[in-house]
Amino acid sequence: MYRFLLRPRWIVFHLLCLIGVVGMIGLGFWQKTRHDDRSAFNALVTARADEPVAPVAEVVGPPGAEADPRDVEWRPVTATGTYRPDEQVVIVNRSQNGQAGVNVVTPLELPDGRLLLVNRGFIPGQGTDPPAPPTGEVEVAGSLRTSQERAFGQISDPADGVLTELQRIDVPRLAQQLPDPVVPVYLDLAVSTPTQGQLPIPVPPPELSNGPHLSYMLQWWFFSACVAVGWVVAVRRSIRTRQVSAATAAAAGATEPTGTSPSSSD
Repeated sequence: MYRFLLRPRWIVFHLLCLIGVVGMIGLGFWQKTRHDDRSAFNALVTARADEPVAPVAEVVGPPGAEADPRDVEWRPVTATGTYRPDEQVVIVNRSQNGQAGVNVVTPLELPDGRLLLVNRGFIPGQGTDPPAPPTGEVEVAGSLRTSQERAFGQISDPADGVLTELQRIDVPRLAQQLPDPVVPVYLDLAVSTPTQGQLPIPVPPPELSNGPHLSYMLQWWFFSACVAVGWVVAVRRSIRTRQVSAATAAAAGATEPTGTSPSSSD
């Protein structure tokens, strides 16, 4: 009765269902991992942002003994110094509030002689000349960020030469073209004294939401359950169909005449 389940087309059906169930369960766990990673990221950003605001030199450490950038990212800091507008660069292909544009990064010379790269914010439009930074001594406040790295498929910046446009805020790459030591993190500007005007627009903090990963996880697992149930229904229906066919054939065989008896002669 069940030998038909070992026929080639049924074996293919079993394998497709098995691959579907295992694959969708795996996708569900992948979404769960993404949810957990996002939750951990949100917790880290919140915890670091809640720490007291401190001078950047105190958080990062003295020259030659700087802290690991990953240990100070998202820390709120202040810094006092003088901008170097001649060494300003723009980060192209940025977007903010649905608009395309650039970010403006200007080195700030600190009292200890190091340069802190300050992401002053966003300017709509490509090829727009960024406004000059405030002159004289300025005080800035914002969040520390680690150097941005090239993701798979993104354009690389040239390794040599002096760049005025870059694809990302690559602190080591910018340090190559600056004459003084560079702090190994950069600052996302929030407040400046004196102010820098309406432009650039400060970069907003990251959105601390868990996203749709948890619902996607449940959807994948629901789909895998549907495939498993569908396999059971298909097998049971085929078995029942064969049982009915076998019973019908048996009944038909039982009612057929067995033949006529020989006639007697006088």
